[in-house]
Amino acid sequence: MTNNVSTRPLSPNVRENDSQMKKDYQHQHAAHCETGAISALLRHHGLPISEAMAFGLGAGITFIHMPWVKVGGLPLTAYRMWPGAIIATLAKQLGIGMVRHRYRDPAEAMADLDRHLDAGHVVGLQTSVFWLPYFPAEMRFHFNAHNLLVYGKDGDDYLISDPVFEHPVRCPAEALQKARFAKGVFAPKGLLYYPRQVPENYNLQHSLPRALRKSAFQMCKLPLPFIGTRGIHSLAGQLEKLDHKADPRYARLFLGNIVRMQEEIGTGGAGFRFMYASFLQQAAEELGDTALQAISEEMTEVGDHWRGFALSSAGYIRDRQQGGLKAIAAQLEAIATQERAVFEQLWRYAK
Repeated sequence: MTNNVSTRPLSPNVRENDSQMKKDYQHQHAAHCETGAISALLRHHGLPISEAMAFGLGAGITFIHMPWVKVGGLPLTAYRMWPGAIIATLAKQLGIGMVRHRYRDPAEAMADLDRHLDAGHVVGLQTSVFWLPYFPAEMRFHFNAHNLLVYGKDGDDYLISDPVFEHPVRCPAEALQKARFAKGVFAPKGLLYYPRQVPENYNLQHSLPRALRKSAFQMCKLPLPFIGTRGIHSLAGQLEKLDHKADPRYARLFLGNIVRMQEEIGTGGAGFRFMYASFLQQAAEELGDTALQAISEEMTEVGDHWRGFALSSAGYIRDRQQGGLKAIAAQLEAIATQERAVFEQLWRYAK
């Protein structure tokens, strides 16, 4: 989920003093739900990992376009690794013992959540956005991989630290149960998670090169036409083909879905590229290497070009784009080439 959500219009569900009910937990506003949730959870346990560092160490950056997998009748396009992959990879990189529970019985899942809260624990949940009433109505849709933290309970309300909101929020028990057991793609099945053990010391000098290499492999070395920079080239080719089809409505829906996945869900193409650039900058400081700083600047330029692609696509959808889909496809081709150059450098650097 994106970070452009404000709690100000939601005063019936938000109480800014809720954070005082758990004085040892501090809410953290973030750009993305999974990285924001795990960063805040680890910080709560004494491991000061920034959101960008969590994203980079978790090798979260990728590009996936699968025409045969339909979401809402349109092909799946993703700009990050699948839900849960970032947390799992980050835990492995840093030696964090993560506990994950899924449930068949919703009542058991809610009772288990209450037991953790009674013991003073902060836990992460995977939920559906659609059933969370503190989201504005226009932003509720069937996205089942939204991560949030629960840090307390007051009566029938759960106190929630949702990374994409500026302040802690509240959620009635019935709504949270529905959100935890929504059906469909990425069904959460009540997923609850927390760190069983967090290392007192961790070696970024060792972990960072491995994480860089993993991301580089995902983006430019996998011999699959739908993943990484090959996937971006493949999508560009599909846009060119659509340019010759007689159904402009489908072309707009197709392109609109890509932009929606890019700009409204999970911070998308530009946002994730900016976050990865921030990670590279932090990695450069940790490793004392100016080469990574230069690559970070190149990654920022990639993010700028993704944003330009989104603007051009929006213009086409509104009948204001000159050049049609062929010109937009050319933008994607250029982005794929530039991203490949960035990750080829990282591949050589981390060898």
